[in-house]
Amino acid sequence: MRYAPAILLGRVARTLARWRKPGGGSAVPGLVVNTIAPGFLPRTLNSFPQGLVIVTGSSGKSTTTKMLVAALRAHGSEVFTNPSTANISQGLTSALLEQVSLTGRIAGDIAVLEMDEGHGALISGSLQPRVVVLTNVMVDQIDRFHDSDMVAAMLAKIAARATGTVVINADDRYLVDIGDAIRPPVSVGRYGVTEAVLAANPRGLGYAATAATRLNDDDGMLLTAVDGRDARVRVDRTDLAVRLPARGTHYAVDALTALAAARAALGTGFDAARATAAISGIAPVFGRGEVVTVRGTSVEFVLVQNPASFQLNVDSLAPGTEQILVAVGSDVRDPSYLWPADTSGLGHVLIASGSKAHDIALQLVYDGVTVDRVEPDLGRALDDFLALPEPATGMKTIIFSADSMRRTRAHLGLATNEADPS
Repeated sequence: MRYAPAILLGRVARTLARWRKPGGGSAVPGLVVNTIAPGFLPRTLNSFPQGLVIVTGSSGKSTTTKMLVAALRAHGSEVFTNPSTANISQGLTSALLEQVSLTGRIAGDIAVLEMDEGHGALISGSLQPRVVVLTNVMVDQIDRFHDSDMVAAMLAKIAARATGTVVINADDRYLVDIGDAIRPPVSVGRYGVTEAVLAANPRGLGYAATAATRLNDDDGMLLTAVDGRDARVRVDRTDLAVRLPARGTHYAVDALTALAAARAALGTGFDAARATAAISGIAPVFGRGEVVTVRGTSVEFVLVQNPASFQLNVDSLAPGTEQILVAVGSDVRDPSYLWPADTSGLGHVLIASGSKAHDIALQLVYDGVTVDRVEPDLGRALDDFLALPEPATGMKTIIFSADSMRRTRAHLGLATNEADPS
C-alpha cells in the first residue's frame, strides 16, 4: 500500500488534465507519480508472473508491439501493454495508472511495452525484462540522438538487462554487434530478410544492413517475400502467409520481429500458424497506413518519422494515387533531415503544408515532384483537400510528420492520443 497515495494523486492529476485538455495531458499523471514515488514504475513492471517484454529501437516499435500483443493473446496470455503514444517514462506510468490497483498490482500474465530508446536506457537499470526486442538502428530524432552509435549504445544498455532472450534484427550491423556481446544464460533470437527481399528494395530498408545470408533456416526466422499487404515468412522450415496492416516491406519486417519475439516469450508453447493468423487480423497502428472516413470521404494517413520511413512509405504508396497532401511540422527542426529520402515516386502533390510547408515543397520540387500549392496553414489545407471531388484513382492520402499528424487529427475531430479512444 505504500504507493497508494501516489496512485491516488496520479489519478487526480489525470482527471484534471483531461478536464483541462480533452485528449491530451497523458504524460502529466505519470510525471506526478514518478516525482513522488520513483520506485513505482520499476516495481510494477517487474511484477508480472510471466515477466516483462521490452520492444525498442529507432523505428517499427509501435507496429511490432501491437503485432506481438495480438500473437500472445491468441495463445491465451493476458497481456498488459501501453499505447504507442506512451513510450517514455511519464507515459508508461500514466498507462499503468489506467489499470493498476491501489496496491500497485495489475491483472495480467505478461507485460509487453514499447519503450523509447533514450527513456528506456535511463530506467533500464531498475528493470528485469525477460525478453528485449531490438528493431533497428536508424538516423532518427537527431536533435535528441546525435548519431547512430549513440542509439546503439542505449539499446545495448537495455539489452544488457535481459534475463532470458534478446531478439535482434540480424540485418542491422549495430544489432549484430549487440547480439554478439550477449553471453549465456541469456540467449539471442535472430530474424532477417532473404536476398530476394533485399533485391526488391533497391533503396534498402533504412538500417545498416549486413549480408542477409547471415541467417539460414536453422538459426533464425526469415522474411521471404512481400507483395503489397501480403508477405511470406519462413519459421522452422515452414513457409507461412501473413497479411499486413499496411503496404510495405517495413511492415513485413515488423511482423517478422513480432513472430521472433513471440517465440522468445512463449518458448515451447509457441505456435507459428496461430501467431501469423493473429498478426494478419490486426488493424493499422495509429496513423501508420490507417484509413479513416472524414466528411464523407476515405483518407489514408501515412506517418513519416525519419528519412528511412519517408522513403519506404513513398516507395510503397498505392499505384495511381492522384490526390496527395504532404504536411511537415515543427517536430522536424532541421528540414534537411528528410532530404536523404528520394520523393520522386510521389510524382504529383496537390498541397504541401505544415509549419515546414515551404521546406518540404522545396525538397519535392528538387526531386522532380509537381507541387500545385504551398499552404502553411494546415487547417485551411486540410479543408480544401477534403473538399476536392473524389479521386478518379486511388484514395485521398495525407503524408505527415508526427506534429502534423496530431494537428491533422485535432482539426478533423479525431483522437489525438492513441490512449484516448474518443
